[in-house]
Amino acid sequence: MLFNKERRIKYLGFNDIGFMVIGILFLSFLTDFIFVDSFRKYELPRALRTWSTALIFSACDWTIVRLIIIAFRKRYPDFKDDLKRIILLILATILVVIGIDAILGLIISALKGQEFYYPNRIRVQLPILIISVMTMAIYEAIYYNIRLQKSIRKEEQSKQAIVQAQLDALSNRSQPHFFFNSLNTLRDIIDHNSKEEAKLFVDKLSDVYRFILNTGKNNQIKLEEEIAFAKAYVHVQSERFGENLKVAWDIPKKSIQHGIIPTSLQLLIENAIKHNVVSKSLPLHIHIFEKDGDLIIENPLQPKSSKIPSTKLGLANLKQRYALLTQQPVKIYGDQTTFRVSLPLLNKEKG
Repeated sequence: MLFNKERRIKYLGFNDIGFMVIGILFLSFLTDFIFVDSFRKYELPRALRTWSTALIFSACDWTIVRLIIIAFRKRYPDFKDDLKRIILLILATILVVIGIDAILGLIISALKGQEFYYPNRIRVQLPILIISVMTMAIYEAIYYNIRLQKSIRKEEQSKQAIVQAQLDALSNRSQPHFFFNSLNTLRDIIDHNSKEEAKLFVDKLSDVYRFILNTGKNNQIKLEEEIAFAKAYVHVQSERFGENLKVAWDIPKKSIQHGIIPTSLQLLIENAIKHNVVSKSLPLHIHIFEKDGDLIIENPLQPKSSKIPSTKLGLANLKQRYALLTQQPVKIYGDQTTFRVSLPLLNKEKG
């Protein structure tokens, strides 16, 4: 464990070698100062010999307490076990300090041939115990913070996975919705136009679906790309409506690098065509412009006398998809004469 960096980081939360070396040296100098203050009483060679005894005690205390910390973390790794583990660590630290003091005292006595004894034993052991417990607390604080950060990251990753799954589900719902309305349009063309026009519509429609397939995995794309797609869609619809469908674009170049949800602009154009009269006597004028960070799609209300079948997914789906990506809402406004939807422009697409 001492020489395995990965295992040290796994069970301690950080590479503690530097911390350990500095801590043992500090503890040994403090012990020597409290015990004999050898560097003030003796010459350097004798002071070093006396200090080395304190160094051995400190190194044994630190190393064994550290091993116990690792053992308890293996046995009690969860947040719910923290209190139990800390109480056990405190008790174990007290026993280690007292035990090491007694065992090394006997060893030194045997080596020197005389009893290793010093006055005010409790007065010396107490600060060592306090420092050892403080050291344990530092280890625990670092370990707790590391685990907390990992837990937060894991929770965020879990939330992102859920959001991604929701976005994918909503996107998958949008495509059948678009397909459903495209088939309605194709049916009308077949009913009222020539075969050649129907074939041309299918060709243009394939271009539109190519875009949908290419952007199907993206949560957002550049407004510039969505505009290109929407214009292709309008071109497809012009096969049916000719000059009766007019779309005015009023979007500054600085805005087209911002993000937007794929097919959102096309969906709103599609809804406007679907729910309003588009004829020579009553052309449909759709105005698309940018204002205060929103992309606004506006059209006059020209309701059809007969309603076309609807899945009722369009706007609700769009609002849900935006809600998963931004706190800025999709705004819908309608009165007796005008219908307007404002889409918040997202940050510039990354990558």
